[in-house]
Amino acid sequence: MSSPSTESRTGIAKIVISTVGSVAAAAMVLRSVSREYLPPETRDYIRLGIRNFLNMFSTQLTIVIYEFEGFADNEIYTSTQLYLAGRISSNVHRLKVTKNPNEHQFNVAMEINEEYTDVYNGVKFNWSLVSKKRPTREYFTHDENGRSSRSDLRSLELTFHRKHKDLALNSYLPYIIKEAKTTKQNEKNVKLFTVERKTSYTRYPTTWTPVNLEHPATFETVAMDSGEKEKVMNDLDRFLQRKEYYRRVGKAWKRGYLLYGPPGTGKSSLVAAIANYLNFDIYDLELTNINSDSELRRLLVATANRSILVVEDIDCSAELHDREQVEAAKAAARKNQWRGYEEKSKVTLSGFLNFIDGLWSSCGDERIIIFTTNRKDKLDPALIRPGRMDVHINMSYCTPSAFRVLASNYLRITQHVLFDEIDDLICEVDVSPAEVAEQLLKDDNPDIALRGLVEFFDVKRRENEEAKARLKQQESDAKENENKKEEDEEDN
Repeated sequence: MSSPSTESRTGIAKIVISTVGSVAAAAMVLRSVSREYLPPETRDYIRLGIRNFLNMFSTQLTIVIYEFEGFADNEIYTSTQLYLAGRISSNVHRLKVTKNPNEHQFNVAMEINEEYTDVYNGVKFNWSLVSKKRPTREYFTHDENGRSSRSDLRSLELTFHRKHKDLALNSYLPYIIKEAKTTKQNEKNVKLFTVERKTSYTRYPTTWTPVNLEHPATFETVAMDSGEKEKVMNDLDRFLQRKEYYRRVGKAWKRGYLLYGPPGTGKSSLVAAIANYLNFDIYDLELTNINSDSELRRLLVATANRSILVVEDIDCSAELHDREQVEAAKAAARKNQWRGYEEKSKVTLSGFLNFIDGLWSSCGDERIIIFTTNRKDKLDPALIRPGRMDVHINMSYCTPSAFRVLASNYLRITQHVLFDEIDDLICEVDVSPAEVAEQLLKDDNPDIALRGLVEFFDVKRRENEEAKARLKQQESDAKENENKKEEDEEDN
């Protein structure tokens, strides 16, 4: 037999259930009536009034961050997505995972209607991803593979105690943007940009075209003098940390490197190693393909921050030679040009320098500029002076320390009985790292490969001696001809 207290509680429960049911039924009736007879504007007004009334008793504040601002991406939205991807804990039940064909890793993000709590400076911030269906309107997104469309409008909602509003706006959200930029820089694929000239008529006939840079070179694998290698790495690290210093002294935040030396000494490999070390994109500029200073300026302004501008074999760009030689070449060309032919406008030294070290050099931050050349003496001094090319790096013939790097790379050895003999030969015979590497590629057996390298040095020594003898003979013949010419002039 049930007790009076039990019967009382049962009766109260029945009354509560009956009341809730009645209220729910009444709410359904009111909702149906409002949809049927009230215009949308009135319904929205009533809904807003109820929300404002309930908010009067709430201590929470919600910030809504939409995915798009007009037709542009919302930086806060994309930064938060990237920020949360690296912090989503195990209590999240559903994740979105994507991967593009040109990426090496999976992209993890919060799925719709999931929530995540982040803690910043001891304050809890609750994030949720919301999707509002809009069947009558399409929202377009763009990716590397083309254009796709969605029929929903997505937003991130950030909820926290309203007393922390200043912390959220002035500290937390800027922190998220900064962290997202760092994460994006660390995870991005380094790209190589080259100039593409379009065949069809467009306003801008040339543009940058990117491909993924798959060059495996690193400072550990580059075959160059260990002292020079350490010097470059220290200079790069110092450059990255001096943003405020460059701003204080009134200089553009850029650094110039001149790599000079014979062919095959690793100049291109060093450029790739620098790009991989800094995680900077490379813009490979071929000056002979540029028709004017204005076209050059447009291309250079289009380069991104945290990038490397490379001009390889700059000594082969005639317009950037010594100015006296250029004027002489122009005069000779004008004499020999066909009647009615007008020479095309080309890049000039002054136009190029205006971007490297003039006002246009300030149109960007954290940029590296690298020139490579086989003939440093052929360049105009104005092009390579300090302030434009800050660091001159002599990519010399192979040295003993560079050979040890090559032996480790190609043969996976750090010691061998032939190392001392090869060190002596390297000091006697000028041979490029590329030539040494070619010999080491011929056999996987270290004994066979190194003996072949010793034999190569003997052949190279004879070739060098013969080349020196020919050069000496040519100089002697030239001097003899000059003396003979002077004697003939005296006789006349």
